[in-house]
Amino acid sequence: MQIIPLQNQHYILHVYGLVPLKYSDPQWAFEVGLPVDYGLSFLSGLFLHGGWIHLIVNVWFMWIFAKNIEAAMGHGLFLIFYLVCGVIAMLIQWYFDPQLTTPIVGASGAIAGILGAYFFLYPYAKVVIWVPLLFLPIFVEIPAIAFLGFWVILQLQEATTLIMFEDTTASVAWWSHIGGFIAGSVLHKLFIFNRISIVD
Repeated sequence: MQIIPLQNQHYILHVYGLVPLKYSDPQWAFEVGLPVDYGLSFLSGLFLHGGWIHLIVNVWFMWIFAKNIEAAMGHGLFLIFYLVCGVIAMLIQWYFDPQLTTPIVGASGAIAGILGAYFFLYPYAKVVIWVPLLFLPIFVEIPAIAFLGFWVILQLQEATTLIMFEDTTASVAWWSHIGGFIAGSVLHKLFIFNRISIVD
């Protein structure tokens, strides 16, 4: 994406990213030249990102939380769980913001599903966080339930702000995060048959 012309980037993001209005108003999509994809972008949008920072943050969350969920589910079921949570997250974002013409991209909703599963499976596992105190490298261990609880509150606060103040624009798909977290919280039990302990 970074090495192709800007016009091509724009086209790929609008075709393979989720543009909510494309599904809310198919006539609009036809008029602006977006092809019919039968819902493909609800899935393909999970594999595109808005830049290096977006990608790195998602990979960081995956690195911290996904290995234990994958170990509990097994590789195949974990992949299905990840994709299901991601598609549900995209559907929730579309439901709450159906008139959006900006492409929604990123794995954040699917990763939020992993966080939802982790919240209930390993609430007291320790998560190491960096506390930015005068730029000193201070690291603190806190229970996952505290870290993820704070994360959920932040998502809810941002999403409800968008509802309360209609003129507010967002560069983050907050409802996708919430939808993914709820999906992971509810569905994770369907994907675990042999519960195992935390992976180091």
